[in-house]
Amino acid sequence: MQHMLSALAPRGLPSRLLSLLMLAALAALLLHEPARAADPADGPVGEGSESSGEGDKVGSGIKGSGLPVPRFVSLRTKEVNMRIGPGVQYPVEWVYHRRELPVEVIAEFEVWRKIRDPEGAEGWVHQSMLAGKRTVTIRKDKARVMLRRTDSDASTPVAWLSPGVIGKVLKCPRNSVYCQVEIEGYHGWLSRDEVWGVYRAETID
Repeated sequence: MQHMLSALAPRGLPSRLLSLLMLAALAALLLHEPARAADPADGPVGEGSESSGEGDKVGSGIKGSGLPVPRFVSLRTKEVNMRIGPGVQYPVEWVYHRRELPVEVIAEFEVWRKIRDPEGAEGWVHQSMLAGKRTVTIRKDKARVMLRRTDSDASTPVAWLSPGVIGKVLKCPRNSVYCQVEIEGYHGWLSRDEVWGVYRAETID
């Protein structure tokens, strides 16, 4: 950039004037620098009325969703940015590549949600990247977990599951230690202690 500007300067100009011309040209370039495009992994960041799946609207200017905090949700897409603060001006700390991964919303600021993932990492994501669909993942401290045919300790297995497997929650009956889930076409029951993504006393119909 400097070499190009110097080549365009007339011969014989005083060095001080040449420096001023170069600074002015550089300032003009900076003032007219095109705006950066929004990263798709952050979702829409301008005004709009697209539903977030959490019960509020993107760009509505409200101070949060009005939904309970904390609560469990899931990642809407296969690529989601987690930032160190609530806005695109904050650096991306992590990029998730697991659609439907359960995460816990622990704070809200306008259209941004502070989340905690199954491994305990925390950061901010745009609300449009989250869905109300409930999922669970097999805890990493479990060597192998049995997907039960019924909600009983004496049940026979439908399948055996490895840590990190994600399943869709169908229901978690009141006062039951088990939740019914669907995992890759298999239906069965898992103990709440074996998964991450539901609360111990939570009822899901």
